[in-house]
Amino acid sequence: MSAFDYKKALADIPHKPGVYQYWDGEGTLIYIGKAKDLRNRVGSYFIQDSQLNGKTRVLVSRIRKITFTIVDTEIDAWLLENSLIKKHQPRYNIMLKDDKTYPWIIIKKENFPRLYWTRKMVKDGSTYFGPYASVGMMHTILDLIKETYPLRTCNLPLSPSNIEAGKFKVCLEYQIGNCKGPCQAYQSEEDYNKNLEEIKDILNGKIGNVIKDVKQIIKTAVEELNFEYAHQYQKKLLVLEKYQSKSTVVSSSITNVDVVSIASDERYAFVNYLKIMNGSIIQTQTIEIKKRLDETDEELLTIAITEFRTKFNSTSKEVIVPFEISLADSNLKFTVPKLGEKKNLLELSHKNVLFFKREKLNQYEKLNPDLRSERILTQMQKDLRLTRLPHHIECFDNSNFQGKYPVSAIVVFKDAKPSKKDYRHFNVKTVEGPNDFATMEEAVFRRYKRMLDEQQPLPQLIIIDGGKGQLSSALSSLKKLGIDKQVTVIGIAKRLEELYYPGDSFPLYLDKKSETLKVIQQLRDEAHRFGITFHRKKRDQGTLKTELESIEGIGKTTADKLLRQFKSVKRIKEASQEELSKVLNKAQLKAIAAYFSSES
Repeated sequence: MSAFDYKKALADIPHKPGVYQYWDGEGTLIYIGKAKDLRNRVGSYFIQDSQLNGKTRVLVSRIRKITFTIVDTEIDAWLLENSLIKKHQPRYNIMLKDDKTYPWIIIKKENFPRLYWTRKMVKDGSTYFGPYASVGMMHTILDLIKETYPLRTCNLPLSPSNIEAGKFKVCLEYQIGNCKGPCQAYQSEEDYNKNLEEIKDILNGKIGNVIKDVKQIIKTAVEELNFEYAHQYQKKLLVLEKYQSKSTVVSSSITNVDVVSIASDERYAFVNYLKIMNGSIIQTQTIEIKKRLDETDEELLTIAITEFRTKFNSTSKEVIVPFEISLADSNLKFTVPKLGEKKNLLELSHKNVLFFKREKLNQYEKLNPDLRSERILTQMQKDLRLTRLPHHIECFDNSNFQGKYPVSAIVVFKDAKPSKKDYRHFNVKTVEGPNDFATMEEAVFRRYKRMLDEQQPLPQLIIIDGGKGQLSSALSSLKKLGIDKQVTVIGIAKRLEELYYPGDSFPLYLDKKSETLKVIQQLRDEAHRFGITFHRKKRDQGTLKTELESIEGIGKTTADKLLRQFKSVKRIKEASQEELSKVLNKAQLKAIAAYFSSES
């Protein structure tokens, strides 16, 4: 395949806002992008080739043709890009994972319009409200309307001529009070449409205006001594106020804004949208975006904003966002709030998107457990500033009792999970007395000396349970072996969960809820448990040997033989003469029997 002459292609591209399209050698559209300056943006793919990530370099290598569309403003480019991506779904563009068909509430264009919900939008002049990401929320609104406003549910053609000709009869809905009988002219079209206007206000989030009007009607009816009419509207008022108390009211001062927030990782991004009308959240949705070219959060957020505003027919002039967006438009204002009610709204949106992200990733990880391991390892690499993913981690811990029975334990995690077959114990050989630093130095040296001798792969991360002193001791052994530059070693101090690096006097503090810290704590606790178990066993054996050696005629060697054979003093006491004679001579048998009989 011939090389692409990008310089010639760039010469034809103007310095204007627009949308560019990349095509491969087979004439397939592989990428769509927008730009404030088309030539500068397209040129950056080729001029800055060394700075591009791997996926983008593959994209650039496949480009054989560039087409573009000039638009008037950056906002127009924004909208056109979104429309084309949804239409063509190019391979290297992000994928909006939102294949659901959300329901709408429709007010049908007809005489005495019906109101119902549908999943299909037909351009026939009818009025649509939605879409509703929550079906439950939509049905709550429909129930409120049904309880408060008597509308027809039949599909009869209620033209003036048909009604005048008396073609229809009222049905059961009229008899039970759910309809006022417009089919027989019992309700005028003017009165019917007045109810519809109130319903439209409710659907647009203006329920406060409706309540205000209803209160005024009640007041007027009471003044005119029309108590039956006032009672009817009083029941309507109670239903409306009950619904208002359940709806999410954020602030009466915030009238018409959109709120968006984003949470992302290496593969996916999740964007939450809140539509605020007259102080209430009237619509909300969270979508998932699958990344293709390591897109930035800003790029993903702008695409999602376009998607939401188009889908929910937003006309708001202000969008609350978590960070600055480099998008200039005189008709649209992007706000990054620092405090106050708008900041609270952004935090609410952020809570929603984090919850959605956590639930989605949990679903994926249940289906594919390796995804969880890779995500945790990637997060650990980022948090601990590692050069490689820590697939293999080892953690050391020391145990002793008043300087006696010192032992070291090492636990091994592979792909963020315990590898118990690789756990090891060390009986300390070269250290006398309670010297935790020297014990750590010996254990680390012996561990990695053996791994080097056996040509085993070294871990990417070593964790030392202790502060600066233990860390220095471990580093000393690694330097003696010449591998201090090949592995990363850190110490964890118990008191405040401080992480220490060699040569750095200031500790690293991780978020207490971070998965990286949880894995490190699990390693530390597992090493402590494993070490304590071995230490207690060794201490118990030492106590038993001391007791046996106190018997006349039983020395250290014989005590060792007895414990190996019978495991405990209790079993020795319960053993028969025949069983004991396999280890003891006649004099020792007599001494053992005398010792236990006197003890009884």
